[in-house]
Amino acid sequence: MSGHSKWANIKRAKGKVDAARGKTFAVISKEIIVAARTSGANPEFNAKLKALIQKAKESNMPNDNIQRAILRGSGQIDGANYEELTYEGYAPGGVAIIVEVLTDNRNRAAGDIRHVFDKYGGNMGETGSVGWMFQKKGLLVIDREEFELSEDEMLLQVLEAGGDDMQTTDDSFEIYTSFDDFEQVKEALEAAKFAFLVAEITQIPSSKIEVDAEQLPKLKKLLAMMEECDDVQNVYDNADYDEDEEEE
Repeated sequence: MSGHSKWANIKRAKGKVDAARGKTFAVISKEIIVAARTSGANPEFNAKLKALIQKAKESNMPNDNIQRAILRGSGQIDGANYEELTYEGYAPGGVAIIVEVLTDNRNRAAGDIRHVFDKYGGNMGETGSVGWMFQKKGLLVIDREEFELSEDEMLLQVLEAGGDDMQTTDDSFEIYTSFDDFEQVKEALEAAKFAFLVAEITQIPSSKIEVDAEQLPKLKKLLAMMEECDDVQNVYDNADYDEDEEEE
């Protein structure tokens, strides 16, 4: 199951969002608040909250911040009421864009997203206009250098854990699961003593569109500006271009 890496086409989305904005604690806090509000404040009965607490600790987020976010989400202390929203549209070159937002002001968020689409040559679409081009999947990325396993040996571990697919690159094993099986596969691999560079639910394009040289700078500018919006959590696209072209 080796070959072209799907992660290579989407990691710039997650990586740029986290690195460019540098607001990791604030982002995770919002996610914890929503998870606690939606499914309860006890991580033993809320798998998403449990995973977010682990993510927060791995990011060295203070325990006080974690507990305060849980209390806000469960309504035990006052705080902003965040909601999860998704916006869709097209970037220059016909590239499909999905923008996931976590906000306490949907009017502000919608205005910011629409402004970026309009200013940088894109078009904001209706709900569902491009969502059908993507699949929501679980993604687990393992550093190959940390585990002395061949591709076949790792694949066997993945299949036994219930994973759907695995892509292999020079430096990583990229494991894909169904949305529903993500936590089960993650826990099975953790029990087998694997650690993850990435463990998340993501949006994977079912097909990609090639971007010509004229449209590429416009696309990159739109993506960069979208990722800088305060309420934006994730930006996904179905653009296909060489990673070497990413740096201008």
